[in-house]
Amino acid sequence: MTDSDDFRPDPVFNDDERQTPLPIGAGPTMTSGQLSEGDALVPEGGESRSTGGILRQMGRVFVENKLAVVGLGVIVLMVLFCFVGPHLYPTNQTDAQLVLQDSTSNAPPGNGNPLGTDSNGYNILGRLMFGGQASLIVGFASALVATVFGTLYGAMSGFFGSWFDSLLMRVVDVLLSIPVLFLLIALVTIYHQSEILLILVIAFVSWLVPARLVRGETLSLRNREYVQAVRVMGGSRTRIIGRHIIPNSVGTIVVFATFQIADSILLLAALGFLGLGVPAPQTDWGTMLSNGVDAAGSGYWWQIYPTGICIVLVVVAFNYVGDALRDSLEVRLQQR
Repeated sequence: MTDSDDFRPDPVFNDDERQTPLPIGAGPTMTSGQLSEGDALVPEGGESRSTGGILRQMGRVFVENKLAVVGLGVIVLMVLFCFVGPHLYPTNQTDAQLVLQDSTSNAPPGNGNPLGTDSNGYNILGRLMFGGQASLIVGFASALVATVFGTLYGAMSGFFGSWFDSLLMRVVDVLLSIPVLFLLIALVTIYHQSEILLILVIAFVSWLVPARLVRGETLSLRNREYVQAVRVMGGSRTRIIGRHIIPNSVGTIVVFATFQIADSILLLAALGFLGLGVPAPQTDWGTMLSNGVDAAGSGYWWQIYPTGICIVLVVVAFNYVGDALRDSLEVRLQQR
């Protein structure tokens, strides 16, 4: 039998399509006549699907992480609770004398106070909103400042290299060797406490990590072909760093910023617990937690739980969102 005997006409140009075998993957052969109009040929590697644009693909990977979606919802609800809640549930959180005239200190939940009152007579539910504003503002602002400064610092260090890189990294190593909490307490104690000072102090101890991360990314990016092409075309160093190095490190930067918000909230809570939080009449969740611990020792146990739950929920939510963003922005970690 010759090779011509096994030949079958092309189904596109031949009317006898039912005699043409169509191999599908590694399974048995089937003819085109066995396929209905709604059937599709499945490739050997599995069913293919359209991934769409990069933003759509990132969103799909993010949504696949159910805990991250829940965490994002918790963050949105907490922001609304702290910034919109006081307009829907107004309470006095600044005048202690007026509060004591209208309410009782250390009152249990009920009688117009869903979560009770603290030792100064403040409504704890309203106090949670008031303190949450300071905690979230300090967390977001300090993370932003630390991320921007650390990114620029690390990009310049990695791009210029040589002795300049060694000098900048030795500064980072020295600051990293100092315990963070000790440095925070020293700085807050020396200078007058304020919300802006807390933002700058927390950012001062937080920019070191993004500097090292972005520096590592820059060392691998500065030798890429497109960076060399910009150099040959006469592009300035500022343009290379601002238009090519930093944008290509955006995945690392965004993920760090998300985790840093949670870390900043915890650092502020630690300072507030030690009595070094935002000055009165303002408050933060750390200060409220410290007051709740003191009240719990006196038998008013209900004052410690609301603040502790808020801190845990927000920090865990940001961590889950950070994990999902890492998977979404890092192609190698995306689940195909």
